[in-house]
Amino acid sequence: MDKLKKFDLMAKIARELEDVRNSQQAVLEKIGKIEVDNIELGDATIEKTIPDIYQRTADNADAIRLILESFQEKTDDFGNKNKVDQLREQQDINNLK
Repeated sequence: MDKLKKFDLMAKIARELEDVRNSQQAVLEKIGKIEVDNIELGDATIEKTIPDIYQRTADNADAIRLILESFQEKTDDFGNKNKVDQLREQQDINNLK
């Protein structure tokens, strides 16, 4: 795989990880709303299980955040090391010919 294709794939994965992180955050917010709404309702099953679900989801969100940060750093380092901006400019010039 050439360097530009590899960088583009790495950037795509980083964007997908960011999407997953955002989705996890939305899930956490929804779980929190359920927990708050249940204070008024008082359903025992929700009261008993929602805190555990929230914690597991929060743990997953933290793991995804750590992966994203690490992978984004790898992607940036790869791009800088391989001068991806210059390679992309050269590719654009070659495509004009």
